[in-house]
Amino acid sequence: MSSPVVSAREADVLALLGEHLSNAEIAARLFISVRTVESHVSSLLRKLQVPDRRALSRRAAELAPAEQSRSAAALPAPLTAFVGRVRERGELAEAVKAHRQVTVVGPGGVGKTRLALAVAAEAADGFADGVWFVDLVPVTDPGRVGAAVAAAVGVGEQPGRGIDDAVLAALADRRALLVLDNCEQVRDGVAPFLERLLTACPRLRVLATSRARLMVPFERVFPVPPLSRAGGDESEAVALFMDRAAAVGRPPGPAVSEGVVALCERLDGMALAIELAAARWPTLGLDGLTAGLSDQLRILTGGPRADDRHRSVRAVLDWSHDLLQPQDRALLRRVSVFVVPFTAEAAAEVAGFAPLDPAAVADGLGRLAEQSLLTVTPSAAGTRYQALETIRQYGMERLADAGELTVVRSRHVDRCLAGATALVGAGGADWRARFDAVADDLRAALAWAAEQPERRADACRLALSLAELAFSRNLLGESQQRYEQAAALADDGGAAALRQAAAVAGCRRLGDDMFRLHHAAAQAARRAGDTAGAGRDLAAAATVAYRFSSEFTRIPPVDEVTAMLATARELSGDAPAAVAAVALAEAAVVADAFGAVQGDVDNTAQETVERAEEAVGLARRAGDPVAESAALDALSGARCWAGDPFGAAAAARRRIDILDAAPRTPARTHEWMDAVAMAAGAALGVGELPRARQWGRQLADHPLLAEVSHHATSWLLIADAFAGHADDVLTGSVRFLDAWQRNGRQRSFSLGPGAASVAMIHGLRGDHDARATWLAVVDRAGTAAEHRHGYGAVFDAMVLLHHGDADAALERVAPEPDQVWKWVSWIWLHWYVALRAEASVLAGHPDARDRVDAARTLVAGNPVATAQLDRAQALLDGDLPRQLAAAAAFDAAGCPYQSARTLLLARGEHATAGTAALAGLGLAFPRPDAGC
Repeated sequence: MSSPVVSAREADVLALLGEHLSNAEIAARLFISVRTVESHVSSLLRKLQVPDRRALSRRAAELAPAEQSRSAAALPAPLTAFVGRVRERGELAEAVKAHRQVTVVGPGGVGKTRLALAVAAEAADGFADGVWFVDLVPVTDPGRVGAAVAAAVGVGEQPGRGIDDAVLAALADRRALLVLDNCEQVRDGVAPFLERLLTACPRLRVLATSRARLMVPFERVFPVPPLSRAGGDESEAVALFMDRAAAVGRPPGPAVSEGVVALCERLDGMALAIELAAARWPTLGLDGLTAGLSDQLRILTGGPRADDRHRSVRAVLDWSHDLLQPQDRALLRRVSVFVVPFTAEAAAEVAGFAPLDPAAVADGLGRLAEQSLLTVTPSAAGTRYQALETIRQYGMERLADAGELTVVRSRHVDRCLAGATALVGAGGADWRARFDAVADDLRAALAWAAEQPERRADACRLALSLAELAFSRNLLGESQQRYEQAAALADDGGAAALRQAAAVAGCRRLGDDMFRLHHAAAQAARRAGDTAGAGRDLAAAATVAYRFSSEFTRIPPVDEVTAMLATARELSGDAPAAVAAVALAEAAVVADAFGAVQGDVDNTAQETVERAEEAVGLARRAGDPVAESAALDALSGARCWAGDPFGAAAAARRRIDILDAAPRTPARTHEWMDAVAMAAGAALGVGELPRARQWGRQLADHPLLAEVSHHATSWLLIADAFAGHADDVLTGSVRFLDAWQRNGRQRSFSLGPGAASVAMIHGLRGDHDARATWLAVVDRAGTAAEHRHGYGAVFDAMVLLHHGDADAALERVAPEPDQVWKWVSWIWLHWYVALRAEASVLAGHPDARDRVDAARTLVAGNPVATAQLDRAQALLDGDLPRQLAAAAAFDAAGCPYQSARTLLLARGEHATAGTAALAGLGLAFPRPDAGC
């Protein structure tokens, strides 16, 4: 009897049944599903006419020799599980079905062989005559490719016929798959052999792996990318690391999952590198591996391997490097200085010197890309090339070995310096993209140049350019760092760079750093012989200590600041800018001392205003718009304390006008942000809600304030809350709370009111639980005294009046204005006195009319407060037309909430309209007897 026809894959399964493996073990060995194994077992039981699995195992010994001669058993058995590559496996399998010859290409260690073997095993059932595997690593003579294939498929020498012809004859009518692994080193022999083979054997298909395409007529190239790193813990790279780490000991736990993700990212998703790193997990841990990756070639090594090329990443790269021509080796090591994708033009400028011809660099880049040593990325700006990090580190080692490190690094620094200089001040819609494309190269060039004494001046220039570029790109932390680095590299001590660093720190609301950096600038200026500059810097430090005290983690002692200001006076002489700076510091000191005490306005207010006006005049004469704005800030504060909120608002608006025309420096930007915030607050204080919302929106949308968006959104929240735009407040509150929590739950004069305005909106909506939650935030973000006597009294009174509890509202604002002057004198004074007058009317207080009259004088010119007093007067007099006129005045002033509430208080049909208006604003309805 003839033997039954058993397919190649069935022969594989049968052989493994003979080894007494389970279905799951067979599936893992052959890279197929358990269900497919079950199907093959059923087919074998039927074909071989045996009753059970045990009988199949016995028959395996009888049939295996005959079947294995043409089966897929020639495929190497993997020693570890195949992880990931789901998409690539599917696409490569389809490519093998559709094309006669597919070449899997990619850099060494990316996983080409494992992928090809997995696909070949899965495809074996489709090839009746089997699958053969040929490892070409041992072949060094291109003329021996045919002999290696002959040995793999079992073809021997035949009389009168060469070995290549014998292979062609043996495979002429075979429906089979030939896997050729590691073709790169004998590509000159593989290409002609495959062309003859595929022409003579029409049913044969070839799956090859190589670091470069083979350039044969039937070829379909399949590039293998690094393992996917997207998806965090779900990435293929992480899955491979976890699997291999578990195999050598305890797998990484959840506590280090983020670190493992970052580790795989730094390894560029290279399969071999990840496997070697995982093998060292038990002895090095996450911290050791992370630290060691700065020298991947040293740390990514393993024990003895059957294939010495895979013992380490260095061995893999040595193999690829040795296959290159001398000029391509030189190009590879020279372009390794680029850490980001680069153009052929950039490569020619940096690497194009003897023995390389600059005109030949582009062609050399193409050859390196064909060898999978560079990746190619098309972009709108043209083709760019990049080496993976392991290859780049390897190239840098080769660069040092060749004695070319200094010259190539220097050429790279020169290019980066020219590129950074061109970018500074450049505009265009693509400016950010152009900076992002070269930023890491600029950083790398700076890091090297800073360590070379002969390039110190260039490093300083590059640091200054990078600082300015980083600031324009909204990378404030890096900008401050680069300015400080430039100062350390400057021959003159770097006072100018330190001043810029202080301004950037101001944009970041880091008071301690502002103070430190101005003081350091003074020391540097003094060492350089610039005594006037030193005086100016010391005065600036003193000003910061008083003007931005809420932004300090540790406020400098008064004695220290006083001594600093005294020294500033001595050093300043008659230099206009320094004299103006000292005057500003003195004004800030006086204003702070005045603000620290309550009352006694007549004796000190005029002195405070005069000092501030003097500082404004001196700064204007010195031609310093930033200093003039800062002096106007002191004047604005002085006028507030003097009971002139309209004068304060006017000074705040002047600041913005002056700064809008000033050059866009970090100092101007810091001052502008403060000016807009103060202008928004001052506008709120005089009832200019549309202006307050406009400036609040500018702050909230400013990209430089993204990392401190709780500060940026505070003024807009307050303005929207006063206006009654509930939906806008609730939306903005999410951003505010997230930023406040991320930044350590800071306290500030603007954060408490911002949170209180959100609490008020929840109160108006009747959501008392949410209001209580936000009042807890107020306790943490603001100060108790201000909340109790200032803005808290205002917001609480509005909620109580909204819900018809006039007595409680009046109790909340019971103190006379001069008793709480310290806490209400700026923004909250007009709101306080108007609410107090209205609550007195609604509660039936005997002094209600007198309070309304007294408040009118104080708030004259404030459209919202005036309308509120008109409404209170109309309620006293029972004057309905005047009430309705007040509603129109509220609308004109941009305060729809108070307009709707006015209609509600007017009762009857007007109350129906008021209720609808409140609903449109997203606010809860008060009780029907509200205001009675």
